[in-house]
Amino acid sequence: MQYRQTTEKLAAYRKEIEALRGRMRDLQQAVEPEPVDNYEFVTNDGAVRLSQLFGDKDTLITIHNMGTSCPACTMWADGYNGLVPHLQSRVAFVMTTPDDPQTQADFARSRGWGFRMVSHQGSDFALDMGYRNPDTLGWRPGISVFRKKDGRIVRVSDQQLGPGDDFCSVYHFLDMVPEGWADFRPRFTYARSVIARSRRRRGNLGPSTHPDRDCFSPGFRRGRNDDRLKAGYSDDLGTGPG
Repeated sequence: MQYRQTTEKLAAYRKEIEALRGRMRDLQQAVEPEPVDNYEFVTNDGAVRLSQLFGDKDTLITIHNMGTSCPACTMWADGYNGLVPHLQSRVAFVMTTPDDPQTQADFARSRGWGFRMVSHQGSDFALDMGYRNPDTLGWRPGISVFRKKDGRIVRVSDQQLGPGDDFCSVYHFLDMVPEGWADFRPRFTYARSVIARSRRRRGNLGPSTHPDRDCFSPGFRRGRNDDRLKAGYSDDLGTGPG
C-alpha cells in the first residue's frame, strides 16, 4: 500500500479508537463505586492511611507496582515521573509496592523519581484490590483510582497494566517503527543489552540467567522475599538500575 494511502487508513483507525474511548468514558462515569477499607501503608516516616494519601484532593490515583525486581514496572514508573506534576493539578498520586520503605527510597533515588511512594508490605491491600494472585501470591501491575465520597473511600476505576496499554508510551512510539516492538524488552539499563545478545548467540549465557524476564514474562513470579533482586536491584546481567 502506498505511503499516503496507509497514513489515511491509519488516521481512520485512530478516529475509530477515539470514538471507542468516548464510549468507555461514558461507561466509566456511570459506574457504581466500590467501597474499600482505609488501608494502612508503611513509609520511612511511619504508618499512613489510605485516606491521608489524598492530601487536599478528593481523588487519588494509585499505582500497583511490583517493585524493584521488575524492569517492566520500572519502565512504566519512569514515564510517570514527568506526568505527575500535571496530574497533581487535579488529583493526588501515589505508587505502592511490596518493597520496604528504605528499599523504595533507594531505588527511587537511583531512578530520579520524584513522586510519592508507600509500601503495602504486610497488608492485604494488593490482594483485596485484585493485584496479587491469591493462588501463587505473585504481584500484578495495575492502576486503581479512589475517591472520597460521603465520608467513605470508594474505588471508581482500575485497570491492569501490560505491553501496549495506554500508560507506557514506549510501545506506541515503537508501533510507528516498521519492525514494531520486535524483540524489545524493558531493562533496568540498556548499556549491556548488546553484550547480552552476543552472549546468547555464542551460547554461553548461563541456563539460570534470564536477562529478558520481567513481570509480563510467562512464569515470572515476584515473591514476598525476593532478596536476591531486592538487595542489589540487579538485572540478570549484573547491572544495576540507572
